[in-house]
Amino acid sequence: MRRRIGFVFQDFNLLEGVTVVDNVALPLIYARVPASERRSRALARLDQMGLSHKAKNYPNQLSGGQKQRVAIARALINEPGILFCDEPTGNLDSANSRLVFDIFTKLKNERKQTIVMVTHDQDLSGKTDRSIHI
Repeated sequence: MRRRIGFVFQDFNLLEGVTVVDNVALPLIYARVPASERRSRALARLDQMGLSHKAKNYPNQLSGGQKQRVAIARALINEPGILFCDEPTGNLDSANSRLVFDIFTKLKNERKQTIVMVTHDQDLSGKTDRSIHI
């Protein structure tokens, strides 16, 4: 199950005593991916999020938006079939919100990934294939 489902939490849930790259690579340990591959895959995800230059930093050295993008990179590292997101762009500026939404759209289109997202962002929800208002 841990390879099929990814979670993006609103409050990041990053490990403070672990570098950014190691936070992203953490799910790969549980998936028994070799150490050499874990690092390269984590760096690739960080690069996708525009954060490769922060790989050696710790979460307390990041802004809220950077922490959110690290959390998204970690959620995507195992290429899950379904991704659950709680306000994935809530801590991001408009440019990074577009970046994240574009990544989600690409995953949906290329890999047929299912993304279930809770958001208060009307613009974001208006761009989805299906929206349920509660």
